[in-house]
Amino acid sequence: MKIKFAETASGDTLAVPAYSRTTLSDPATALDEKTGGAISRAIKASRFKGEAGDVVEIVSPNGVDAARIVVFGLGESKDADGNVFEKAGASVVKHLLNTGADTVSFHLDGVTDTESAARTALGATMAAYRFDAYRTKLKADKKPSLKTAEFVVSDEKAAKKSWKSWEAVADGVKTARDLVMEPANILYPTAYTKRVKEKLEKLGVEIEVLGEKEMEKLGMGALLGVGQGSVRESQLVIMRWNGGKDGEKPLAFVGKGVCFDTGGISLKPGLGMEEMKGDMGGSAAVVGLMHALAGRKANVNAIGVIGLVENMPDGNAQRPGDIVTSLSGQTIEILNTDAEGRLVLADALWYTQERFDPRFIIDLATLTGAILITLGHEHAGVFSNDDELVDNLTRAGKASDETVWRLPIGAEYDRQIDSTVADMKNLGEGRNAGSIAAAVFLQRFVNEKPWVHIDIAGTGMQTGSKDPRKPSFGTGYGVRLLDRLVRDYYEG
Repeated sequence: MKIKFAETASGDTLAVPAYSRTTLSDPATALDEKTGGAISRAIKASRFKGEAGDVVEIVSPNGVDAARIVVFGLGESKDADGNVFEKAGASVVKHLLNTGADTVSFHLDGVTDTESAARTALGATMAAYRFDAYRTKLKADKKPSLKTAEFVVSDEKAAKKSWKSWEAVADGVKTARDLVMEPANILYPTAYTKRVKEKLEKLGVEIEVLGEKEMEKLGMGALLGVGQGSVRESQLVIMRWNGGKDGEKPLAFVGKGVCFDTGGISLKPGLGMEEMKGDMGGSAAVVGLMHALAGRKANVNAIGVIGLVENMPDGNAQRPGDIVTSLSGQTIEILNTDAEGRLVLADALWYTQERFDPRFIIDLATLTGAILITLGHEHAGVFSNDDELVDNLTRAGKASDETVWRLPIGAEYDRQIDSTVADMKNLGEGRNAGSIAAAVFLQRFVNEKPWVHIDIAGTGMQTGSKDPRKPSFGTGYGVRLLDRLVRDYYEG
């Protein structure tokens, strides 16, 4: 979708705000008068309350040239923050996407804060997202008609400048979503690596790739064990954005990239297995974040590391009962080959903290079904050894509307992954505290480095969300959260 900023409206559709208790904004009041009370009548005949996300439409109104007027809610005016403006922009676009409207012109009630206009545009962009790459027979009337979202502002130049930064975030979210949406026969590890290079190198991100020979030489037995049943070669991709001061320690982000997860020998049930093309959502978030940071020329040094594998059943596949030696030298007893993401992350985390000595490490992974039982789709679960880092992340989650909820870790949980035949096992005690068992496993591979693990199994893949910013399935969760963390707390 094309985003425009202008001082006068040119769209065939006008969008104007209202507030709680159906209080009309000045632009809405002016249009109501021009149309002989059409807006007031439409509101009275509907269930529109003016709350954030509410929308009511008036088609072919008298007294104006526009084909449509859309009134959108902002809730209480004092509470209208960036997230409210995002939802408003998304609600309008989602409503209009297939109606025949071509261009919608937003009036934001005299808002002079260009940031609010930019956040509305961000919401509009996210709502317009579709993944139609493989739909070859889509009829014209099923394709989106809405092409442009225009924002009427008093300072066009300032609005464009503000949007430039948020546009990079929108591009990062789209990149992450596209990666999760791709089928596994298209996006396998080496193809994924090629896609990362194509997307990021032109933005100035340095890319380094380790293949299986390099990883075997280093001793990455945990990661390589997961991928040994696949005909596709495993990869470790390192992305570097050098936007900060020379010599300044980087921030590090590590993502689980299981391009398809059958469960391996511990085979998953067939029902719903097609969704396991999205088991690389953590890696997609890291790629999307690096895209956003580079796109907006973030004043920070950042490292992104993603471990890319396929977990397949095969005569050469890893077996329950196997013992592997990780890059750290620690040995791992494999009790279940479907607890594979933590094995990929174990080597990726150790490699990252040993080679780059970052200020902190944050890993993201669609790691456990248990986190869905605990938190549903509303929050990602976070586990950390550093209070300040997780507090900053929590505030960034509220600011970006990608919320997190901290869960405990500690010695009483760590003991549950001790093995009688190796240094540790890759499962805890039965079904209890499954997400925590995975987190304490990962903690054994970060030493004392400040670290947060984000389990996005409930937020990275989602269907049926009522949030108009989210598509069905791959949400791109994590890009906005981590970009906000960086811009609010760690940029120079």
